[in-house]
Amino acid sequence: QAQLVESGGGSVQAGGSLRLSCEVSGYTGYTGNIAYVGWFRQAPGEERRGVAAVRLGGVIARYSDSVKGRFTISRDGNKNSVSLQMTGLKAEDTAMYYCAAGNAQPSALWLQAASYNWWGQGTQVTVSS
Repeated sequence: QAQLVESGGGSVQAGGSLRLSCEVSGYTGYTGNIAYVGWFRQAPGEERRGVAAVRLGGVIARYSDSVKGRFTISRDGNKNSVSLQMTGLKAEDTAMYYCAAGNAQPSALWLQAASYNWWGQGTQVTVSS
């Protein structure tokens, strides 16, 4: 059973940057229980939407059109964590951000919540204009 813990959320002015981290534990390597990790966000009254996702054992990454060119997802070297570097933040980026891990879907589906088996508790990001 994998566990995911997010950190790094906070409040920032529009145009600023934040770095979110997702610590992953309880798996035995990318050939074990987890193949990819994604970041999702959910604003009040809206559905949860995929933002970015990355394969743990390779270089494949996926981004939503709304964040492409502004956000970068990466695995932190040999650490069991995945970061989301967010730059050029906008008020519409305000949301609760969740990381999630999955193991069974092709990369074309990594921005869909149904592709994930394990979820963190979320970290709040607030961008003021």
